[in-house]
Amino acid sequence: MDDKRRVIAGSMALAMLWSIGLVWWGRSEAEMLPALVTGFLPGGLVMGAMIGRLAQRRFFDSTIIDGEPFVAGSGAEIDQRVLTNTTEQMVLALALWPFAGHVLGWGLLPCLGLSFAGARLLFWVGYHRAPPLRGLGFAASFYPTLVAALWALAVWL
Repeated sequence: MDDKRRVIAGSMALAMLWSIGLVWWGRSEAEMLPALVTGFLPGGLVMGAMIGRLAQRRFFDSTIIDGEPFVAGSGAEIDQRVLTNTTEQMVLALALWPFAGHVLGWGLLPCLGLSFAGARLLFWVGYHRAPPLRGLGFAASFYPTLVAALWALAVWL
């Protein structure tokens, strides 16, 4: 295994440990509606920042202002990939977090939401700067959703 893959694998392992600890620590009772609202708010704010950044790039770049495709590998194209992946992960969270909150305690959702937002920012910065950061940011936002859903499913069954 080369050094880059070793670092990314280490990031994945760290993210899995983070995920297990986050779900363990976040299991608590809370009211459903406030937990849903506050759980999804941080990720929504990060997505809003990503959309705003893409709009800013288009406004100040005459080669893409009219909706032309982004140049492969450009900052705008990277931002678009980050937004696309964030949207995919947010849809997954919308499908799975309510079940996890119902089974494990609604207090889990705000913890998942704050963690998701921080990890998505790390993914965004990492995509521009360093693949290992990108790997950690991806895994730290994806794994908690899966860990919470699988944990809740195991408890529910």
